Amino acid sequence: MSDPVKTIRIGTMVPGGKAVEAIRHLLPHGFESFEICFGNETEEQLRTLAKQVGDVLKDQDAVVSCLGIYGNPLESGENDLACVAMWERLIDNAHLFGANVVSGFTGRLRGKSIDSSIPRFKEVFQPLADRASVKGVRLAFENCDGDGTWRSGDWNIAHYPQAWEMMFEAVPNENIGLEWEPCHQMIKLIDPMAQLRKWAKRILHVHGKDATVMWDVIREYGITGSKPFFFHRTPGFGDSNWTDIISELRLSGFAGSIDIEGWHDPVYRGEMEVTGQIHALNHLKRCRGGAFVPNY
Repeated sequence: MSDPVKTIRIGTMVPGGKAVEAIRHLLPHGFESFEICFGNETEEQLRTLAKQVGDVLKDQDAVVSCLGIYGNPLESGENDLACVAMWERLIDNAHLFGANVVSGFTGRLRGKSIDSSIPRFKEVFQPLADRASVKGVRLAFENCDGDGTWRSGDWNIAHYPQAWEMMFEAVPNENIGLEWEPCHQMIKLIDPMAQLRKWAKRILHVHGKDATVMWDVIREYGITGSKPFFFHRTPGFGDSNWTDIISELRLSGFAGSIDIEGWHDPVYRGEMEVTGQIHALNHLKRCRGGAFVPNY
């Protein structure tokens, strides 16, 4: 009997260069999925890694959920053009990992407003979306602002609902959507639940990252002063109600993975990093409803 609880898997993100080592280390603790993040690997390196990861996951109840590339494919520098090529390689090789989602930043024209980047977004991602459609792959754009605003930024335009509307109008393919997490909304004082209820149908992958908003700092100093008013957290240590988030995802018909985005928590870091991630894994599993028990 299949496990309906695991229509939403709980996993974590691992770097491509350490994917085999990381997955071997984490599997015994109950991680169910892995997003593998890449830089500028060659086709041969991807094929080799896919074989190695497949060997590690053989006979395990865990999957590669997603392949990630987080650069700026909209600009024209050497690294930016290499990022576009990496999107292409990941799309072409996702099936070797058993994955059907490739995720990353949209990129943006540096120093320009979000709407100024839309024509270039269409120019780059229309052919990528078409290429992915032929391969049975979906493209998911992370909602990280990369310290950008509507008016200016360096990395990404996919962090406002207005931008999503413009993006999906410019590239109307059904195989593009969002890689969403509540943290990036909360630190802009946006209610993640209201946003989730509206946009859940466009969410293809979820990052498990949380935030703590220090309302006492906001009340005394505001949000533009010298005192930080938020910090990123590993799930289970922040303000998000993950029970509500997962319930809303289930109601929307979401089937995929919540992969923990670690390495941000100011407390559970360094030698405590994996300890914090395992707490997050178990917390998210409880919020998911616990172990499946068949009906009588």
